[in-house]
Amino acid sequence: MPGVNPEIEFPAIEFRLSDLKRGTEGWNRLCKRVQEACETFGCFEVVYEKVSTKLREDAFGLMKEMVELPVETKQKNNSPMPYHGWVGPCKQVSVLYEGFGVGDASNYDSVKSFAQLMWPNGHPHFSDTIHTLGTQMEELNKLIWLMLIDSYGLGDDSLKMNYTTLVRMMKYMAPPPGEYERGLFAHTDKPVSTLICEDQISGLEIEVNDGQWIKLTNLSPSSFVFVVGDPLKAWSNGRLKSVNHRVMMSGDKDRYSIAAFVIPNEGTIIKTPKEFIDDQHPRLFKDLDFMEFFLYAFSDPARHIDNGELLHVFAGLSPPVSN
Repeated sequence: MPGVNPEIEFPAIEFRLSDLKRGTEGWNRLCKRVQEACETFGCFEVVYEKVSTKLREDAFGLMKEMVELPVETKQKNNSPMPYHGWVGPCKQVSVLYEGFGVGDASNYDSVKSFAQLMWPNGHPHFSDTIHTLGTQMEELNKLIWLMLIDSYGLGDDSLKMNYTTLVRMMKYMAPPPGEYERGLFAHTDKPVSTLICEDQISGLEIEVNDGQWIKLTNLSPSSFVFVVGDPLKAWSNGRLKSVNHRVMMSGDKDRYSIAAFVIPNEGTIIKTPKEFIDDQHPRLFKDLDFMEFFLYAFSDPARHIDNGELLHVFAGLSPPVSN
């Protein structure tokens, strides 16, 4: 596996319920660990048992049912927003990849509308399961944002926005025997942040140094991977790392994953709090209109296959010229 480094230890942080009371010693310790992981790696494994194993297993079972539906049914899951609808195997993304999008997944009616597209008589078990999982992943994301705010000593308003949670359900087919193939191109995330729930088949890799990759293996069955997106990097004035990541497939098993993406409402401006800017840390990014950035990133098929440079092209401020 070229360029994959097994030596580097990926941070796994357990969120014990006893440590989740804001302001306690346990909470403050968690905040520091979350901050360090997001600054160093741009992501980390969250061990979080509040989301039950049964819920996860039900979600993956339903997803396996869904991928067997006819293509003409899947195509009904469409959207003018990039990556919000069904994407079938294709060269631009990957011949191994298939993904569905459920927008505003913490809103029951939104999930129900999706289910009625896929199954004309509705599918109450699907709606209940995906709505519950989407809601719980949204709550976990909010919790991590709160930890980041507290780790920097900022007020709650410093990272406050109206947004919806897009849940994407993704299948990566096993490659031909003996092959090591791309399941999803290397990229940084354009939503603010992402939570990924896996089905125990590894494939997710992150870039830790230039060109040096590690595969995330042996993740706990009750864990998620939290990923910093480009807008969080801009918000933190570059302190948080938006990590370049990809999916590489080997072996004979298909891989399923469910990701929850934070999609701010149209008109949301990502601003860097003044606390992040000083003489040692000059301002790196101008205020960022999220939707303009998101649509710009996907407006050219070649453009979204990037390693974070788009953020600097779109919103980067040139270094000041010295006299």
